[in-house]
Amino acid sequence: MSKATTTDRQSPGPHVADSHDVIRVHGARENNLRDVSIEIPKRRLTVFTGVSGSGKSSLVFDTIAAESQRLINETYSAFLQGFMPNLARPEVDVLDGLTTAIAVDQQRMGSDPRSTVGTATDANAMLRILFSRLGTPHIGPPGAFSFNTASVSASGGFTVDRGADKTRTEKVSFSRTGGMCTHCEGRGTVSDIDLTQLYDDSKSLSEDPFTIPTYTGDGWVVRVIAESGFFDKDKPIRKYTKKERHDFLYREPVKVKVNGVNLTYEGLIPKIQKTFLSKDRESMQPHIRAFVDRAVTFSRCPECDGTRLSELARSSKIGKISIADACAMEIRDLAEWVRGLEEPSVAPLLTKLRHTLDSFVEIGLGYLSLDRASGTLSGGEAQRTKMIRHLGSSLTDVTYVFDEPSIGLHPHDIQRMNNLLLRLRDKGNTVLVVEHKPETIAIADHVVDLGPGAGRAGGTVCFEGTLEGLRGSDTVTGRHLDDRAKIKATVRKPTGALEIRGASANNLHSVDVDIPLGVLTVVTGVAGSGKSSLVHGSIPADEGVVAIDQTPIRGSRRSNPATYTGLADPIRKAFAKANGVKPALFSANSEGACPTCNGAGVVYTDLAIMQSVATPCEECEGRRFEASVLEYRLGGRDISEVLAMPVAEAEEFFGSGEARTPAAHKILERLADVGLGYLTLGQPLTTLSGGERQRLKLATHMGEKGGVYVLDEPTTGLHLADVEQLLGLLDRLVDSGKSVIVIEHHQAVMAHADWIIDLGPGAGHDGGRIVFEGTPADLVEARSTLTGEHLAAYVGA
Repeated sequence: MSKATTTDRQSPGPHVADSHDVIRVHGARENNLRDVSIEIPKRRLTVFTGVSGSGKSSLVFDTIAAESQRLINETYSAFLQGFMPNLARPEVDVLDGLTTAIAVDQQRMGSDPRSTVGTATDANAMLRILFSRLGTPHIGPPGAFSFNTASVSASGGFTVDRGADKTRTEKVSFSRTGGMCTHCEGRGTVSDIDLTQLYDDSKSLSEDPFTIPTYTGDGWVVRVIAESGFFDKDKPIRKYTKKERHDFLYREPVKVKVNGVNLTYEGLIPKIQKTFLSKDRESMQPHIRAFVDRAVTFSRCPECDGTRLSELARSSKIGKISIADACAMEIRDLAEWVRGLEEPSVAPLLTKLRHTLDSFVEIGLGYLSLDRASGTLSGGEAQRTKMIRHLGSSLTDVTYVFDEPSIGLHPHDIQRMNNLLLRLRDKGNTVLVVEHKPETIAIADHVVDLGPGAGRAGGTVCFEGTLEGLRGSDTVTGRHLDDRAKIKATVRKPTGALEIRGASANNLHSVDVDIPLGVLTVVTGVAGSGKSSLVHGSIPADEGVVAIDQTPIRGSRRSNPATYTGLADPIRKAFAKANGVKPALFSANSEGACPTCNGAGVVYTDLAIMQSVATPCEECEGRRFEASVLEYRLGGRDISEVLAMPVAEAEEFFGSGEARTPAAHKILERLADVGLGYLTLGQPLTTLSGGERQRLKLATHMGEKGGVYVLDEPTTGLHLADVEQLLGLLDRLVDSGKSVIVIEHHQAVMAHADWIIDLGPGAGHDGGRIVFEGTPADLVEARSTLTGEHLAAYVGA
């Protein structure tokens, strides 16, 4: 019998598989990146810093995360890829060492009225199963508890042909029990349209009675109504018969012939519901949004009391709790209730549901309820909600990509978020974070600083290394990393007060407060303490109040700073006046568009499952206008050259000389004031960073007339250096006679305030009270609240 023998061998060297410890990027040119080459360590926490617009998101999201997602999609069959979005390969030479990337950005969650916190996180789905198993009386399967599912029933017959005259009629019936409230169709609210805001009933159709945007006297919409044959065009609307009034307001779609053309006539109310109320309010143009706010009121559904659920769905209970009651609880209270349920038959479901609810509490969102509409969450709340499904995951060696996870967080809450990021890293994952807050930069294993400026002045790596190395570097971030604002020596005296009495929106406990006018007031407190409820829900939204919330601006490739701010109109009129032609010629979306690319500047070639190829238009060479339009000039420049100008250059161009245009110059001044002097007028909105979009929105609203400005976290997306410029802008607004109210967590803004209102002491039902009113100096001296403690530590008191 032979016996195996072992011989001493030298221990082998490192395994080749262990050598892939970095994500290697070479030659990245996405957006404003300028041939960026960098190696990012895996299984470490890397923070990307730099001024707003320096290229952080272009590198992390648009290059690394985008290519990871594209490569994963390519592993599926061509058949499945046909159902997926076609992702273009980023502009980069080499990308090595990628792992599966999970991107958690700061985009607000969908604003569909049927989307809630519960539906977005699958917590509702688990609750529906729970009630379908344990609820009494038993009313049906999980769909019977869904406000997105209507109850339907049908019966009938069909004929089965078996050939040779053998046919048989089969009778069938179908029924489905759903939980949707039929009155509000699962929305929880019902809308009521004020008819007096739609038309002047003392006028006839021939007298242009409508006060609805786009319903002009010579427009097709009005012509279809007037020439439908249902009405006397010269008869005042108030004198219509009952039938005429019904046809005018509610008639179902019907074909009519107008001037020999077949068109569809529809009653005014359903037409408005389809054209205006079916759209997201924030995506509307300002004048359309103003009309909807004026003409439409939304109220709680009287049938379901806002729960969205039918009476049948609300009748089934576990103990004394219905699914509507469970969804209305604060999540931390719901977690305690679920923990008290013991039923072996649904043990796996209870375990999963408990974990999901506990994750909400752990991430600092225990004050939310599952029936909260997802569109009402702030950017920070939405981002943390998206993180829920990743907490406790067993996946490792995953790349998690976060876009400013500290948004919307009080300094007290940032430490909790930092701990979550470190936990993800310690499980063996690569964590990439785009961030501006020093508290989060401080926990980084590796720091990458992009810049040195924004836009064309950015796109290069200025520093990579440790936090201490960044602090000692001469980059913009390094110089401002330890900046600390000082408490004002003197504060402004208020000129009046905005009185709020008995405010009880959401979690507010009948709050009485006087907000001083003529000064810079900061409203602060932990996330969920009631700041937005107090300011947005209690301050009357009249003509004297200009409210700028966190809702991100939307835009396509054809939208740019010029079109979004209204700058394009005076520019087109100036070109038209100087050349004696129509303004529409100078719009790339109208008559002046290049016929080959339709004003897009590029031509797209669709390659089915492969990425579409975009090539510059050969006809206009990417300038978007037809050649004849480019012959017209203003101040020696054609329209494409003007749209290629940075804001700072355009401000000078339209400020004097032949091209002097006061209306355009005023808008450009506001863009420069908010620090966007480097943006080009025609740059697509899709290429702007979150911070740039926030400031673009601020600049646009600054043009509105009003004595009170309400800003919701204006420091979102701003670098430490940019915050200084924002404080200067706020001072100029106050010094010009405006009252500025800011909802903010940033200590630099708190320290710069004339008056602070602190809400708390906690979140949800533990908040909703005023815990401090006074000057920043008084708050630091008292240190009676969490905000006071953190502000004192910030200013070194």
